[in-house]
Amino acid sequence: MQKILGYMRKAIDNYNMIDEGDKIAVALSGGKDSITMLMGFKNLQRFYPKKFDIIAVTINPGFDGFDTNLLKELCDSLDIPLIIENGHMQEIVFDIRNEKNPCSLCANIRRGMLNSIAIREGCNKIAVGHNEDDVLETFLMNLFYAGSINTFAPMSYMDRSKITLIRPLIYAPEKDIRSFVKRNNIKVMPKACPMDGYSKREDMKEFLFNMQKDIPHIRANIYGAIKRNNINGFKEFK
Repeated sequence: MQKILGYMRKAIDNYNMIDEGDKIAVALSGGKDSITMLMGFKNLQRFYPKKFDIIAVTINPGFDGFDTNLLKELCDSLDIPLIIENGHMQEIVFDIRNEKNPCSLCANIRRGMLNSIAIREGCNKIAVGHNEDDVLETFLMNLFYAGSINTFAPMSYMDRSKITLIRPLIYAPEKDIRSFVKRNNIKVMPKACPMDGYSKREDMKEFLFNMQKDIPHIRANIYGAIKRNNINGFKEFK
């Protein structure tokens, strides 16, 4: 946990993600990233100089195998309030609309629900579990498929909802999160989405993996370029 907390503390401090008195809705999907982030926040509350509150928010997509009991047990063990709401992604995205590229619609539904729940529960921030690999993969997806040099921001303020979105795991490599979960025997949600393993993000993950064989420092090089050029709010901190 110390290593994970180091990554989180660095991102939070560098980008001023937490202010005194914040109430943060932590998006809990049940995967390794969101569970690690939630546990990190719980530990961070014990010593972080700025006091903040957290709740966990889960959007049940309606996929087979999505086990809300696992999430309830986790949050009970951490003494964190959990809110579960049904998103009906299986019905809307796959059964009714039969989307050929469903990831965008699914993400929009999830994002809208998270914003609504955060407002209802009096939260001023939402935390999502995008890690360092997600930063790189999103950058490559935008470059290859949209012809733009961009990735998501470390934090962003949404004018319409008055909510700030924060990503405290942006410095944490996926391999370190996976190692943390395995080493501590943490149970995570099995992959339930029908698109798992077939998305453009998976293609970028495989691309980076193959390129790293010939260019060992490719991840650090891309991440460095993103920060040096201050792409979408990423900054080079000395």
